[in-house]
Amino acid sequence: MIRSALYVPGDQPDKLAKALGRGSDSLIVDLEDAVLPAHKAAARAAVAGWLRELEPGGPEIYVRVNPGEAGHEDLRAVAVAGVRGVCVAKTESAAELVEVDAVLTAAEAAEGLPAGSIAVCPLLESAGAILAAPQIARAPRVLRLQIGEADLRAELGVEAGPDERELLWARSQVVLASAAARLTPPLAPVSTDFRDLDALHTSTAALKRLGFRGRACIHPAQVPVVNEVFTPAEEELARARDLIARFEAAGTGVVADARGRMVDEAVIRAARRLLA
Repeated sequence: MIRSALYVPGDQPDKLAKALGRGSDSLIVDLEDAVLPAHKAAARAAVAGWLRELEPGGPEIYVRVNPGEAGHEDLRAVAVAGVRGVCVAKTESAAELVEVDAVLTAAEAAEGLPAGSIAVCPLLESAGAILAAPQIARAPRVLRLQIGEADLRAELGVEAGPDERELLWARSQVVLASAAARLTPPLAPVSTDFRDLDALHTSTAALKRLGFRGRACIHPAQVPVVNEVFTPAEEELARARDLIARFEAAGTGVVADARGRMVDEAVIRAARRLLA
């Protein structure tokens, strides 16, 4: 499970070269919003070449691809060894991801990669996509969901306040859809204010309480803050180990924790997920 995912423009070789050392658990190499329409073909070729030169190890690599037929061209170019997955921009339906699966299957075969080795992370950026989240979550190859809130806010006419409660329902819908489909928990949306790191910490902690387990970043300065929030404290890990030990020793469905409170299998599942 990744804590942080740093966006990197696909048409800026200097930023690509530096991105691997920024401390992020994963990179999202962007071929969509960060690249001007006239530069997309060149960016696609540059990213494909960069991917082929990557050494093993380092952060997980994802590529944000364009929607529609342009995205299919992106998929064919970036389906190489070392790519963990693709983030499909402006996903609207599960049917679109069936097409993505077919393109990736052919690209993997052409590249000699195992079928299904490249995961899909749909970006939900519209009201329709949020409402379709339960179906999108069950589409082929889907690893995790992600909200693209800039487009979503614009469509809804939302002006978020300091606690962003106006977005609570949409965010919870994506968390619920992910859990129901047994996906990896969703990646929290970016914060466009990369200077106010205290506010970033506060909002990231709130998103963690809501059920997100990682966050996308648009600037390297955000990465340490996001990593800190999503890294369990040692006392949390010790408490989880103690709970599991008590549960396994008791051999029953209910056990008391160190403070005498009763816990059941659901709490133990959460403890095991934390340790994992």
